[in-house]
Amino acid sequence: MAKIRHIAYRAVDVDAMAKFFVDAMGMTMIQKRKNNAIDLSDGSVNITVLPLAAGLGGKAGIDHIGFSTDNDQEQFKLLEAAGAEKSGAVNLGTAYYEDKYRGPEGIIVDVGHWQGAAPVEEAKKD
Repeated sequence: MAKIRHIAYRAVDVDAMAKFFVDAMGMTMIQKRKNNAIDLSDGSVNITVLPLAAGLGGKAGIDHIGFSTDNDQEQFKLLEAAGAEKSGAVNLGTAYYEDKYRGPEGIIVDVGHWQGAAPVEEAKKD
């Protein structure tokens, strides 16, 4: 089963939004990237606060949701069988990577691994 491990949020003021998540929600700042995006973590899930102009740009709000799995290739097959179309892959060195799929209503779903996000095998079972 896939587990949510990454949420990307586009913000008008990246620093203020990251400070809000740190101050109000107790998140930990992991890094500030060269493009001014800021990665935060709660120890299991990574939230990346993106500038409006980063990547393809967009409006403020949730940009995409990322899932980690124990078998990425199997997850890709499940996404495609459910009607999602692969829209690209992002390789950013050894820190993390992701493959992007576009699902219903244009939602972008990533399958990958992010700094500050727990691997699936370390996730608590309910």
